[in-house]
Formats: sequence, C-alpha cells, structure tokens
Amino acid sequence: MKINKAVTLESHPCFSKAAHGRYGRIHLPVAPRCNVQCNYCVRRFDCVNESRPGVTSRLLSVSEAVDRVARIAERDSRISVIGIAGPGDPLANENTFSTIDAIGRYFPDLHLCISTNGLLLPQNLDRLVGLGISSITVTINAVEPSTAARIYKWVRDGEESLEGVDGARLLLDRQWEGLRRAAALEELLVKVNFVLVPGVNDGEVEDVAFRAGQMGVDLMNIIPMKPQGGFAHLSAPGTEDINEARKICATHVTQMRHCRQCRADAIGRLGEDRDADTETILSRIGEEYCEYVC
Repeated sequence: MKINKAVTLESHPCFSKAAHGRYGRIHLPVAPRCNVQCNYCVRRFDCVNESRPGVTSRLLSVSEAVDRVARIAERDSRISVIGIAGPGDPLANENTFSTIDAIGRYFPDLHLCISTNGLLLPQNLDRLVGLGISSITVTINAVEPSTAARIYKWVRDGEESLEGVDGARLLLDRQWEGLRRAAALEELLVKVNFVLVPGVNDGEVEDVAFRAGQMGVDLMNIIPMKPQGGFAHLSAPGTEDINEARKICATHVTQMRHCRQCRADAIGRLGEDRDADTETILSRIGEEYCEYVC
C-alpha cells in the first residue's frame, strides 16, 4: 500500500494540532526491552496520575495488541493512529515488528507510527517502511557527545554496553544517520523529540533544531524533563523556558505545541486517555513488565 504523507498528516493527532482534537490514537505496549538508559527515565512504577513515556499498566502480546485495536476501533471511529512507543525502545523488541505486521494486515486504514531512541533506526528503517510505517519520531537530546554522556547512563549495542562519551557518540551517530535517511523518504512523516534538561542540554536545543530542519524533518517537539531517576535533583524547565526554546527553534523547523507526554499504553484523544477494558487507567504494574525492568 502506497502511503500518502498529506493524508497521514490530516488525521495524525501528534503531528497535526488541527487533528489532535478530532482524532485519537492507540499506543500498544508490546516493547519492554530498552537498549539505552536515559537519566530522566524511570519505568518501574505506574499509577493513575502518571502520564509520561515509559509507563504502562501491563504488557501485551501480539495477539492481545490486535484484539485491543479491534475492540477500541470498533467503538471509537475517531481512532486513526496505532503507535508503538515502548515502554522500552520499539526497535529493540522483535514483538514490535510482528505487531506492526499484524495491525497492517488486519487494519489497513489505520496509520502506523513508531517512536524510538534511534540507536537501531539505520538498520531497521527499510524494514519499517516495508511494513507500512507512515510516521516516525526520533528522540535526539544533544549534538555533542560530551553533553549526551550526561543524559545517557549507558548504551547497549548488541552484547556490548558502552558508557560515557563512547556510548553517547555511538548513539548520536546512529540517531542522526537514521533521522537523515527517514527525512529523505517522501512518504514518511518525521518528528524529532528533544527532552529539555536545564543546565545540561538547553544550550544545544537550537543546534538540534537547525540540523533537523536542514534534513527536512516535519516537526520538532520540545519536551520538559520530569525530575526523576538520575535527574531527580534537578528542577523541571518552566513553561517560559519551553516557550522560549520553541520560539528560537521555530525559525528552523515547525514546533509541536500540544504534546501530552503520552504513556506507552495511551488510548483515545490526547489528554483524554482511558484503559481499553475499564475506561480508566489501571493503577498497578504487572509482574510480566517488572521482570524486564526491575
């Protein structure tokens, strides 16, 4: 099936501000493993009040993911996008590809979306496009390895784990290569996420925007860091900080301003998430999830 980028944009609630109030998405939590440890990421806990990436109430198998989409899409015609954004990195989990393949076959009218840290993007981009992915988000938080080394505790490439500048340099090289190749594809919507950490990477946000804009990226999303994990001692950037960064970066690439920092199991329109079965977000994490991250 040939993907029409304009059609995808019209009904993608994350890429289009006009669409976010009319259309919804389903995030399928089928990808528990992660190959990067970000200092701002804590995936061990889940509660009803947590709306942030990396959080899910339970993992889904491929068949459960297909069943969830079938049940939700049947009663909500506004669902337009099926996304996989974790709770780990989608490209570090084979279940991601099996799920995309199944969803594409059973629900060909729904857009398929992936959010990744980019470490494995260059080697998997062709595979994703072949499976019908229509939009992709890559999180890139720096341009200098020395800065990235403060953000990422370790980077795991196959059986090798790298820390410090070595791991950061490998990650950045892969991220930028993957982003460049993705942005060059006419049928693919591409967004770059940037987690703003005051005093750590705020000096490089415009550099990321400039590079992304030069590559032809469609959208940039500047996200405020939530103080937790290795950054629990830091203060989150304020609304003025985020708005100023967006103003500066808007000269290079279009800015997203309606992000809700969605969970890995988000369902519905942005800001109106619900659980697939109970219509409320579940409040306890499952043992199956814990065995991967605890």
